Amino acid sequence: MSITADASARSHHHPRPDWKSSVRAYVALTKPRVIELLLVTTIPAMLLAQRGLPSPLLVLTTLVGGIMAAGSANALNCVADADIDAVMKRTKARPLATHSVPRRNALIFGVLMGLGSFAWFYATTNLLSAVLAVATILFYVFVYTLVLKRRTAQNIIWGGAAGCMPVVIGWAAVTGTVEWPAFVMFGVIFFWTPPHTWALAMKFSDDYKAAGVPMLPAVAEPAYVTRQIVIFTWLMVAWSLLLVPASGWLYLSAAVVAGVWFAVLTHRLHGQVRRGEKANPMRLFHMSNTYLMLVFVALAVDSAIGLPVLNWPWTW
Repeated sequence: MSITADASARSHHHPRPDWKSSVRAYVALTKPRVIELLLVTTIPAMLLAQRGLPSPLLVLTTLVGGIMAAGSANALNCVADADIDAVMKRTKARPLATHSVPRRNALIFGVLMGLGSFAWFYATTNLLSAVLAVATILFYVFVYTLVLKRRTAQNIIWGGAAGCMPVVIGWAAVTGTVEWPAFVMFGVIFFWTPPHTWALAMKFSDDYKAAGVPMLPAVAEPAYVTRQIVIFTWLMVAWSLLLVPASGWLYLSAAVVAGVWFAVLTHRLHGQVRRGEKANPMRLFHMSNTYLMLVFVALAVDSAIGLPVLNWPWTW
């Protein structure tokens, strides 16, 4: 075969994508569904920090910077995980696994997004928010993706801390500081992440085994996994109540009702697994998103309308 014919054959098998396909591929690198967590948690954190309505422009600029930071972290995660994404059924359609984006381009894209997020936060909010955003990117890429993910079943417990940072960044954007309510909100998401992720991983445990990733459901018995889900859920519920002294009765009601409801779901899943019954961990996965939305929306509304704060001892 001639060089010209060979090049033509390669071109036939890998046609150059049009610009719309390229844009979709680069957007997919940022994992937009993961970024939704940013919207669910950052705005309530800003409302609580203000104990009212912060400047709409500040909210917008903080969300833009947060989206850039999260997009950077996710794109760089795709670069580091390109090999395992190609193996796992759940991730085989990602841009690097399908060669929709060259790996070098994805790396440059991720780095530029990260630098852009720092510059954006520094220019529109404050230096603390900019530093926290970059620290989050570095932690997610170098600590979780490159070190923890492939080496320990506790990967998501500690690596999930990166997903908790939007509330801290949101608080810092409003106040220029980081105070105790921000750490409490961080803790709620920290304890929420393992039940959320392990429920999904139970469904795709074979994927993780094939890729050699020691996610807990891939290396432990299902009964042990669901027991850990129950434990972390109750830690999450208890921790969420620590925010009560900075909030009002609406948040307290949502934290108790939604927390108990979600805990009941985890106990139900654990019971089904222990009895050898057919279990649906994906239901718990989807309900975990609902729990987080309910609690943080209640916090946002509570803060926005300025309900009286329930100081110790609680007063109504």
